[in-house]
Amino acid sequence: MNRYLQATKLVDFNHPSIQQLITQQQWHKLNEYEKIRRVYDYVRNSIKFGYNRGDDIPASEVLQDGYGQCNTKSILLMALLRGVGIPCRIHGFYIDKQMQRGALTGTIYLFAPQKIVHAWTEVYFNNEWQALEGVIIDDSYLDRVKDRLCSVNGGYIGFGISVKSKERINLCWQGQSTYVQNFSITEDLGYYDNPDEFFAKYNNTNGFIIKSLFNFLRKRVNKRVGSIRDGKG
Repeated sequence: MNRYLQATKLVDFNHPSIQQLITQQQWHKLNEYEKIRRVYDYVRNSIKFGYNRGDDIPASEVLQDGYGQCNTKSILLMALLRGVGIPCRIHGFYIDKQMQRGALTGTIYLFAPQKIVHAWTEVYFNNEWQALEGVIIDDSYLDRVKDRLCSVNGGYIGFGISVKSKERINLCWQGQSTYVQNFSITEDLGYYDNPDEFFAKYNNTNGFIIKSLFNFLRKRVNKRVGSIRDGKG
């Protein structure tokens, strides 16, 4: 299990800001279950759903931003879990971009690839790997968009959410896997010990032009997401 506990360039749990957070929250003093639950709840609700400058940024930068999407929240979640001694890995996929409609609009949705690189953190608990995909969406945002999801192919999608049933969304971790975008998965890209390996191979913002365009537009996207969360969008 040692390889699932190591620090990396992205999983930088030795960064002073991450160590300070772990100490302030006193997560080290908890049992295994409570460590996972409280770290998960912190990343899900204290780090709001939003779009960072790229997929492959260090956990400390995600923490500083105070917001993140599937890939960046997964990186921060891994760093905090490993920082308190909980083994975890990353599981990669492609998902259909339709589930982002509503959060992404206009030009940025048009230029987004049809297959979006997606990842979630898996934690080793009770002798099995459990998916923690539900960490992506904070409660305040979910409350605003749940009734606005579109029925597509037997599921409900939109605004960064893709589920089989919108009436059964439960993102709280209670010792079992949580999901919030998995209904739109189109391809499994496998398991990786750390996100550095995964994003070196798969990345939504490869290339200078795409990265520059995304960074130009993402502030507008985050403003829209914030307006939705505030009930104004």
